[in-house]
Amino acid sequence: MMMDAAALRALQAPIKERYRSNPEAAYITLRANGALDDQNIACKVETGRALAVAGLHPATGGTGLELCSGDMLLEALVACAGVTLKAVATALEIPLESGTVSAEGDLDFRGTLGVDKDAPVGFSQIRLFFDLETDAPQEKVDQLLKLTERYCVVYQTIRSGPSVEVELRRNGA
Repeated sequence: MMMDAAALRALQAPIKERYRSNPEAAYITLRANGALDDQNIACKVETGRALAVAGLHPATGGTGLELCSGDMLLEALVACAGVTLKAVATALEIPLESGTVSAEGDLDFRGTLGVDKDAPVGFSQIRLFFDLETDAPQEKVDQLLKLTERYCVVYQTIRSGPSVEVELRRNGA
């Protein structure tokens, strides 16, 4: 069953009202968990639907059989941006015949491998692309992009660079 703007509003209205009347209810902690592989340089990540095994990228000595964490970051961006775009298009009643979302990011693996202390570790640039087939006027498409950027959690997180804390806890010691 395809969701239209009215169905989306009806679905989200009680949730939005709850958050307006009780702002604390809107604060939710999302979690991700993984277990270090006993045999390989890999980490088994629980995705909620399956077990994803992340390992070294071939450019750092990996086999390519495991998922690369950098690819997973880009996949999370594509997934979030695609869902956000579809929700915004539905809410604004912008017809989409078809569409694709893709992301690409540039890495200098000299930084990751410690070959060059001045080379950055991590993505130096990420590009997100939307290819849409729609008859909507350009101003509606521009609004769609603007609101997708505004409400995409992964995009905003990458763009804003929130504070991140790291803690090593010893088990059984």
